[in-house]
Amino acid sequence: MKNLSIFFLLSISFSGLAQQKTYTQAIIYTTTNIIAPDDENNEMNQNGQEPSRGGFNFRNMMDGETKFVTYIKNDLTKTLIKSEVTKSSIFRDELNKKTTTIMQMMGNTFGFYITDNDALEMQRKQDSIFAERRKKDTTNRVNSYFPDRKKSTVELIETDEIKKIGGFNCKKAYLVTTKFLDNKDTTTLWYTPSLKFQNISFTGSISGMPGMNFGLIGVEKINGFVMKYESKLRRGRKLEVEVNKIELDKEINEKEFLIPQDVEIKPMSEMQNMFGGGRGGFMRGRD
Repeated sequence: MKNLSIFFLLSISFSGLAQQKTYTQAIIYTTTNIIAPDDENNEMNQNGQEPSRGGFNFRNMMDGETKFVTYIKNDLTKTLIKSEVTKSSIFRDELNKKTTTIMQMMGNTFGFYITDNDALEMQRKQDSIFAERRKKDTTNRVNSYFPDRKKSTVELIETDEIKKIGGFNCKKAYLVTTKFLDNKDTTTLWYTPSLKFQNISFTGSISGMPGMNFGLIGVEKINGFVMKYESKLRRGRKLEVEVNKIELDKEINEKEFLIPQDVEIKPMSEMQNMFGGGRGGFMRGRD
């Protein structure tokens, strides 16, 4: 009798999680907050030198609260990003494997695009640079700055804890990444198994933008959509992301995904110097 009661309670708890549906259209509202340490001093860059005074420092530009609105329709995605420093629009064409970003910052508007093949080639070059630096200096500090992604492993740890976020019942889980010398990074997340989208598993990340590559490593292990996650970033920063609302029934006009014609959009390869890509700063991951 006792076992039957426990089974009945579990059935009630998980009843809102059982039926999964994949949606091809939605509007998702997300808030991202990057919290800097209270005692942060003048930071040194990854080479042990003072940050350059000749250009804009992208490393801290996303500190504080950032609002995301993500539009999804079939193979097209548009994400609007707004913070105190910048406004951005990111257009993703899944069919043609191309991402276009338009940024408004310090009174300037500029755009760039990159294909998935180009991104893989840039990642390959970056991995090669990091490998050479690890050969020259095998200290823990260098390996932390330039981790070997191929040697990292990710484990998903499920829990029985459940709570409602953005109107959806969500399960708590952990993504644990093991890296150099068994150093571990843990991301705490909440996801809903009842909801999936065609091409994305989470929002609130700007991993396609230079120097701001924080996302969810190992998210492909999750059978559902991530509604909230927290993790540690470099330089003592903390990342908090939460989905505030999802609209599943609102019709989205395909005009939403038209890229503005009044902005000059260059290949990412031409924009690298602006973002410090020539020194291995492009698309740096969380470590």
